[in-house]
Amino acid sequence: MPNMSPSAATLAATQPAQAGLSGAPARPVPSTELLQGSRSVDIHHNGSVYRLQATKLGKLILTK
Repeated sequence: MPNMSPSAATLAATQPAQAGLSGAPARPVPSTELLQGSRSVDIHHNGSVYRLQATKLGKLILTK
């Protein structure tokens, strides 16, 4: 990725493509990559905070 700082290049490489904006489908991200060993993670999106939680039954819940 030319003309990018190392941190910007890392961020760009780890960000999934947004479907509809570029025409390319978003790449699947494993939940283990998002949760990183935790049961929940806060996600900041468009000025709001969402919480992604894994249940005891292995399901995911996203709440605002």
